[in-house]
Amino acid sequence: MSSNPLSLTEGFAAPDLEAWKKAAVKTAPDARIEALIWRTLDGLEIQPLYGAWNAGEPVGPRRAAAADTARPWDLRSAVFAGTPGEANAGALKALDGGAASILLPVEAAGLASSDAMGQALDGVLLELATVALDGGAAAVEAANALAVAAKGSPQAKLAFHLDPVTTIARDGPDLFEAAVQTAMRHQAAYPAAELFLASGRFVHEAGGTEAQELATMLASAVAYGRALEAAGLKPDAALGRITLGLAADQMTFLTLAKMRAARALWAQVCAASGVAVPARIEARSSRRMLSAADPWTNLLRLTAAGFGAGAGGADAVVLDPFDVLIETPTPLALRQARNIQLVLMEEAHLGRVADPAGGSWFVESLTRELAEAAWAQFQAIEADGGVTASLDRLADEVAAAHAERDQQLKAGERQMIGVTVHRPADAKPIAAKTETGRFAPISLTAAFEGGDQ
Repeated sequence: MSSNPLSLTEGFAAPDLEAWKKAAVKTAPDARIEALIWRTLDGLEIQPLYGAWNAGEPVGPRRAAAADTARPWDLRSAVFAGTPGEANAGALKALDGGAASILLPVEAAGLASSDAMGQALDGVLLELATVALDGGAAAVEAANALAVAAKGSPQAKLAFHLDPVTTIARDGPDLFEAAVQTAMRHQAAYPAAELFLASGRFVHEAGGTEAQELATMLASAVAYGRALEAAGLKPDAALGRITLGLAADQMTFLTLAKMRAARALWAQVCAASGVAVPARIEARSSRRMLSAADPWTNLLRLTAAGFGAGAGGADAVVLDPFDVLIETPTPLALRQARNIQLVLMEEAHLGRVADPAGGSWFVESLTRELAEAAWAQFQAIEADGGVTASLDRLADEVAAAHAERDQQLKAGERQMIGVTVHRPADAKPIAAKTETGRFAPISLTAAFEGGDQ
């Protein structure tokens, strides 16, 4: 057997950029190479070809290799339930079916009391499986209830995920001070617990751009870090108890670059604080991208979202069931939400390589430009006085982004399979559930699936 390395370029002429341009312009609209450039709603230009000449320097830090290459991230399963008993059954089934952790719906299942939380977690081994809360307006009560349920297990893997910024943004009660007091009450008793979730997802679900979402996430993290430090924690301890929350959608490369950009932005904040704390990212699949009239296409969107989040370095990933918009998720859909991730990890082997997109000229360029755009918006938020002070301005900017994307979909500049193009002949109109108010979640598909279409 030869010990000489195999060359994949031997016998091929060196690529000629000018020759490529001459060939590409023949098929470009109006014979203009510029017509092949695609622009995101943040104004970032996606070039038709990348190389050393236009990629720029890589962005760091890159995600380290996973400790478990077969399970490179935490497969987090959302539980859908209307009572504590249903939550318990759903949690145990998810964990038995391959999930590594669970996300509990506090308000929907009535889990704000210690008795209800204890019933929901009966049989769940809290030192093995992380229990994360989706608390909403009941977040403080739910965090206290979870702490009581974990009493006697100081190493319990709890994710209180207090997120008062999202609650305030959606016109809910101002829980900021109460959330800080709650976090400080439990931080010493549960040293492994995640206290705050600094999420930009409410911006995404309201129609915002990637940079708007990242900037909001970062501004929320800074607000929580400052509050914890003011309450007595050292900067590294404060930042170490914060999880970053982002949405993952069907735009795989944008999702992937967004996860990598979040890590770079977090490193910049930590450096400014004089500490080095690795980012911890929870990615949840986008609701706004899902189709109600043709839910089977959601399997493809969810797979693309899961791939982008996993390859981008998310530490925990939550994928919705494909039928979540039209009914209580079926057992098949719940199983598929887990199995998509299991296939990505255990069959596609995404964990075999640390930061698999690292070094890609396209991905490195997109990551850097997205991080720069988000940092500029983060600075504007800070100049306004912080994230809560800037919510009205941010809501207007998100609404403008939503309107522009909606116009692009209606004009055919963007497409969604099974929704704007290639709709199934037997698809029935869906009466979309709409919400109102600041940062109300939107659906990109509703305008094309309603009864007036």
